[in-house]
Amino acid sequence: MIKELWHKVDNRFIRFVLVGVLNTAFGYGVYCLMIWIGVPYWWATLISNVLGVLFNFKTIGVLVFENPNNRLFFRFVSCYILAYLLNVGIIYLLTHFAGLNDYWSGLIATPFVALFSFFYQKLFVFNHNNHEKD
Repeated sequence: MIKELWHKVDNRFIRFVLVGVLNTAFGYGVYCLMIWIGVPYWWATLISNVLGVLFNFKTIGVLVFENPNNRLFFRFVSCYILAYLLNVGIIYLLTHFAGLNDYWSGLIATPFVALFSFFYQKLFVFNHNNHEKD
């Protein structure tokens, strides 16, 4: 049964998770550094996202979705804008209503933002069927 489930897992998702570990470690490291130096969480989230976008675009585009098309960059950025808003929203809810600090809230938000990002990128950014004419 486990073997059958394993074969049904999309290899792109596995690659996304592996590349995402590196990208997330970088992004969360920048976020923590910004919080540590006194930057508000919403700025810290924005800064970590902006710094990661260029690197992530190439690593995710090439290593995960096998699509090096640079013309997809603005679609990729749209994903990051929406992911940023989702991230800040979750952090806001956790800090204001659950009483968690900015560090824990940022960590808890990460898997939700990662799942959103994968599906958005798979369906709307790097989908070969939708972008063959690009």
